[in-house]
Amino acid sequence: MDKIRVILADKQPTFKESLCRLLRDEDGLDIIGQAADGEEAVRLTNELKPDVAIIDFTMPKLSGIEATKRIKVESPETAVLMVSAFKYQKYILASLRAGAAGYLTKDTPIRELATAVRLAHAGDHIIDRASAHKIIREIGEDKRREKNNLDLYPRELEVLKLTAKGLRNKEIASDLKISVRTVQAHLSNIFSKLDVDSRTEAVLQGLKEGWIERRDFT
Repeated sequence: MDKIRVILADKQPTFKESLCRLLRDEDGLDIIGQAADGEEAVRLTNELKPDVAIIDFTMPKLSGIEATKRIKVESPETAVLMVSAFKYQKYILASLRAGAAGYLTKDTPIRELATAVRLAHAGDHIIDRASAHKIIREIGEDKRREKNNLDLYPRELEVLKLTAKGLRNKEIASDLKISVRTVQAHLSNIFSKLDVDSRTEAVLQGLKEGWIERRDFT
């Protein structure tokens, strides 16, 4: 069986050399080239047409994202595996959107990385377990935040509508027959749920969501 032809692109020479040495000990893999920046990674890919390119997310001259985009245009048969020291959701999603077959952290065990290379070559998509768990957790938190944003209580909506009329806290308290401190507490909850910092922003968000109508301003 032909070996899977791989190139490595990383700005850190020590990491790149270590990874190259370890992958060469894995069955079925052949490291055919190394690059120190994004432009060189694209050039090597065009010249050598590897099966898999392992690309560092942050590189000089051309970022891992831009290098991946160019590789997928100029050498679409080459699968790209992005590697990074970070597990940020935005990095992972950006890599996948750019055309990468997977995203792995630099502390991924060598056997798992070798398996990822084989899977990428076979057409699969790979995210290491820790990063996948982080994405799932962050998406869950985003959904909870989104739910909270849309979950104003009736009294909070009343306070928001009176705020839209330009009433001050004391006037709102008098109108609703509650204390000024209670009005302040409601406003604090509204700001938190809508992720805003001012009464104006809260009113604008209320308009956007349809909770406030223009007649509420009069």
